Formats: sequence, C-alpha cells, structure tokens
Amino acid sequence: MDILNAPWRQKYVEQTHKPRTECVFCEILKQDTDQENLVLGRYKHNAVLMNKYPYNAGHLLIIPLDHIDTLEGLTPEARAEMMELASAATGIIGKLFKNQGTNIGINMGKAAGAGIPEHLHTHVVPRWHGDTNFLPVIAGTKQISVDMAEMYQQLKPLFGELLK
Repeated sequence: MDILNAPWRQKYVEQTHKPRTECVFCEILKQDTDQENLVLGRYKHNAVLMNKYPYNAGHLLIIPLDHIDTLEGLTPEARAEMMELASAATGIIGKLFKNQGTNIGINMGKAAGAGIPEHLHTHVVPRWHGDTNFLPVIAGTKQISVDMAEMYQQLKPLFGELLK
C-alpha cells in the first residue's frame, strides 16, 4: 500500500476544526421532534434513529440515553438493550430492504473513527453486493437513492413496539 504523507495539511485541519459546545445526540434526545430528528424509537436505556448522514440507505444508529462515551461506561442493562436493539434492527431492515448483509459497528474514540466520540453509538448498516463503486473511492461522493422521509415512515411503526 502506498502512503501519502502530507504534514502541511495538519495546520489546515486544526484551523478548520470547530469543537461542538453541545452533544448532538443529547440535543436530539432532549427534543420532542422525533420525526424531524429521525428518531424511530425510545426505550428504557437507548434510542434508535436513522443516520442523517448515512453510509447506505437504511443506516441506523443506536444511542444510549445517557451521555456515555465507552461500552464499559454503560450499565449491563443498557449494554444488553443496545445489543437487543441491534439484533432487532438487523431483522427489521433485512425484511424491509432485502439487504444481502449487515455491518454492525462501534467506533469508540476519535482515533477509532468516531465522528461523535463523546457519545457512544452503534451503527447498523445494511449492505448489498456492489453497493461500493467508484464514486466514493474516486470522487469522494456516496449516492443514496432513497427518500429519507419515506424511509422513516416505513421504519417508524416497526420500531414503535420493540422491547415494550
């Protein structure tokens, strides 16, 4: 593998980084606008929402209700519920979207790729053969060919009664 070293870009990256003052997930959880925020379900310890910036159509996030940044910071009950929700989400998106595979992942910490490292979240991403093509690799552009509002309407009733 070739590695491109461009140390002069560090100054640019550091200057353009604007730290958040509030946690985006905590702000969503405080609000009573689930449809606007794409929240599919709120449970005892976690919530499920659609990712506003999905890797693929149907990309879901499971977030703890508490502002926690590591798995070990969660109670055993919250961790167990998170895994139950990941399992249920996998089944729901599989039936609805007929995906051929699913990625489930947790990126803890900025170095691990977490875009919001201060609030733990689990990704559930449906995958299809050939869903990665030249656009994201060459052009840095990912095409998502679905209407997010329509997808929300399809998913919301399926998450409404989970774990209750």
